[in-house]
Amino acid sequence: MIRTIIVDDEPLAIEILETHCASISDLEVVSTFGNAVDASTYLSQNTVDLMLLDIQMPQLTGLDFLRNLNNPPQVIFTTAYSEYAVDGFELNAIDYLLKPISFDRFLKAINKYRSQLGATSAASAEEEEDHIFVKADKKLIKVNYDEVLYIEGLKDYVIIRMGDKRVITLQTMKSLDQKLPDSIFMRIHRSYIINVSKIEALVGNMVEITEKGEKKHIPVGKNYRETLLELINDRKI
Repeated sequence: MIRTIIVDDEPLAIEILETHCASISDLEVVSTFGNAVDASTYLSQNTVDLMLLDIQMPQLTGLDFLRNLNNPPQVIFTTAYSEYAVDGFELNAIDYLLKPISFDRFLKAINKYRSQLGATSAASAEEEEDHIFVKADKKLIKVNYDEVLYIEGLKDYVIIRMGDKRVITLQTMKSLDQKLPDSIFMRIHRSYIINVSKIEALVGNMVEITEKGEKKHIPVGKNYRETLLELINDRKI
């Protein structure tokens, strides 16, 4: 069974979603909430598979609620506002449903959940994703891993440097680092993440890469140096 919760401040919206869920045999609504605060308390003590989440709610929006969850379940946004779609998909939502939500559209979203669940289960046998989407200039931009030289942190922004081009996105180094595959990227400084395949040499406390035809040296923080040396000694670079 797909253990599901509904979070929405509109009783009618909850009723409609419950009706849709009841028509799908492997969907079990274990609880419903009129606000994100109560849902947060529930999730701190219980595990669910799927959350049907409204965005515009009192006290705490669905977007802010999801951003602050440590181990969030899979999410399908259910909202009357189309302008939050990019933010929703940036948070890795499975789907973004606009009210009023028809059963056909709801079923399509659940099937996307099932497909994604199957893909995740088979991930260990599949090749890793070779790209990531980041939000920049009010759109989601595809960034291919093999094009990235390094990533530089600047307060609440990160700059993804790819030779002759760059992408600036509003997020922290920590949040981006958690999304990137360890087999390709390594954080070597509080302000730098490196594509390990681009490292040409280790010079003192610097790694050397080639950027725009010239040698560039990027600092290695003392807290990261030992891990980097282990990586080199294991011949993973």
